[in-house]
Amino acid sequence: MFRPIEPSDTDFLFLLENDREVASAGFGTAPASRRMLWDYANNYTADIFAEKQLRLIILDPESGRPAGTVDIADFNPRDRRGFVGIAIAPEFRRRGIATAALEELCNYAARELGMHQLAALVAYDNAPSRALFARAGFKQCGHLRSWIRHGESYRDAVLLQKLLV
Repeated sequence: MFRPIEPSDTDFLFLLENDREVASAGFGTAPASRRMLWDYANNYTADIFAEKQLRLIILDPESGRPAGTVDIADFNPRDRRGFVGIAIAPEFRRRGIATAALEELCNYAARELGMHQLAALVAYDNAPSRALFARAGFKQCGHLRSWIRHGESYRDAVLLQKLLV
């Protein structure tokens, strides 16, 4: 269902990273260039213990084409926890791909990485993302007021958590 990033993913990553809908749901601050993403893909080691992050390409189960990305960021090896993020390209949304990928990531994190928990920060008004994490077994454990800057205003965020073991 997913695999490590490869240099051939540069164009897909460029489209996904610069998609306005994806950007408005995330925490990025600037668009990404193809060169930046090509360098990233060429130097990516997929070693979560060295990099403190893991980014994987989600594959469409029907075509095998890249459908999105799923990340573990801010990995803490001592406490075996990290934050998860997920982005799905528009043409692959509402097909269950995100739910399946998030569940598979949780299983991988527990089984292969020995992680204890994953957490996610989601904009309070992002109902689709909140529902996705709920379907994958994440529970709301916090509400952060005015957490995400959006233009000249601020949006609340919720903290979601899933204990893996």
